[in-house]
Amino acid sequence: MEKTQAYIESNKQRFLEELFELLRIPSVSADPAFKGDVKRAAAAVAESLRKAGAEGVQVHETAGHPIVYGQKILHPSLPTVLVYGHYDVQPADPVDLWHSPPFEPTIKKTDIHPDGAIFARGSCDDKGQVFMQIKAFESLMATGELPCNVKFMIEGEEEVGSTNLGVFCRNNKELLACDMVLVSDTSIIANDVPSITVGLRGLSYVEVEVTGPNRDLHSGVYGGAVANPVNVLTRMIASLHDENGHITIPGFYDDVAVVSPEERRKMNQAPYDEGEYMKDLGINGLMGEKGYTTLERTSIRPTLDVNGIWGGYIGEGAKTVLPSKAFAKISMRLVPHQHSEKITQLFTDHFKKIAPPGVQVKVHPHHGGEPVVTPTDTAEYQAGHRAMAKTFGKEPLPQRSGGSIPIVALFEEVLGVKSVLMGFGLDSDSIHSPDEHFGLFNYYKGIETIPYFFKYYAELKK
Repeated sequence: MEKTQAYIESNKQRFLEELFELLRIPSVSADPAFKGDVKRAAAAVAESLRKAGAEGVQVHETAGHPIVYGQKILHPSLPTVLVYGHYDVQPADPVDLWHSPPFEPTIKKTDIHPDGAIFARGSCDDKGQVFMQIKAFESLMATGELPCNVKFMIEGEEEVGSTNLGVFCRNNKELLACDMVLVSDTSIIANDVPSITVGLRGLSYVEVEVTGPNRDLHSGVYGGAVANPVNVLTRMIASLHDENGHITIPGFYDDVAVVSPEERRKMNQAPYDEGEYMKDLGINGLMGEKGYTTLERTSIRPTLDVNGIWGGYIGEGAKTVLPSKAFAKISMRLVPHQHSEKITQLFTDHFKKIAPPGVQVKVHPHHGGEPVVTPTDTAEYQAGHRAMAKTFGKEPLPQRSGGSIPIVALFEEVLGVKSVLMGFGLDSDSIHSPDEHFGLFNYYKGIETIPYFFKYYAELKK
């Protein structure tokens, strides 16, 4: 890998400038207004793959946003790695909370990133991490050191549930045939504490609608006599947790996997400073399910959270109105043995049951995904472990993540292969939030590490 590492070192500035070009494209998959920009981003990713040396590069249209595919097959006898990532991003809203334009990448120094970080929507999730893969591949191709076959599948709908990815995978099993999937859409514990994600929570995401009177009403004339949907909705949501932070939906915990005391002990050995954790978030206290630590609450325990709530008048000034409708978006993170469809049904039945007289309730399921735990005794995991140990100078820790990547379970079901979740972001990088960023250290460290992953994986699979 000496030639490859030298190539990376001499091309760092270009790698950064090319990433900036991709980050400037507002590829927001959730908003139809950005459909053209999503297509532009797909075309840009495809062109990057071609320039890097991939063959058979194609932008595959789907019923939603396109999927970009490319490959380099050296020889059928060599192992094949399928690299997965996504080029779509979350909406930048609320834009007024950003300290620099969300789609104009800006480098700033922070306490955690003293060498600088790239501030832009998608910098960490997941354009920056996808680009690490492409630039690592380019470096291996340019130096003739690529040791195995590589395929790329970069989608444009991850942030809206990968609606069409399952169909694409099932219809293209031969095209996507591989020995494993490499995903860089996760984080490490800290820049001096490398880690590999070995578990992901699943997801059930719903939108609820509470309807009262058939029109907005004067709050003075009707208030106190007619159910106010906003009042009702907030009471219903509040009842979903008890005083111990336990979710009150009947049957919600029936299938939750019990984590052994030994595994919990090991999990809590990961570096964690509660004071620094609160300082970073600007809060003066923590809350959650009683009997569990913060590291456990955010990884091995299921959750229920309101992601957005609205209803009535929210414009300037005052309008004394009793609204006809109220809405909320609610996500539930799931742990092994829970199933998204079952949890969605349990939520729906319970939420309708607790509605008081005077209102009607609708629950609209959006998308979901299943929890995943990946083994640590496989060639793919060991390759990732060795690669990180090589570039970080210390062995990475296995870590369960609180996030969800529904396609990992899909790959195992449809393609019959395991995934390695080797990301390089930090939990403090504000993904999905204003001022999302990705450290320059992390970006370059990913590009340096990925070639070693391919090297060690090819050696272990001989």
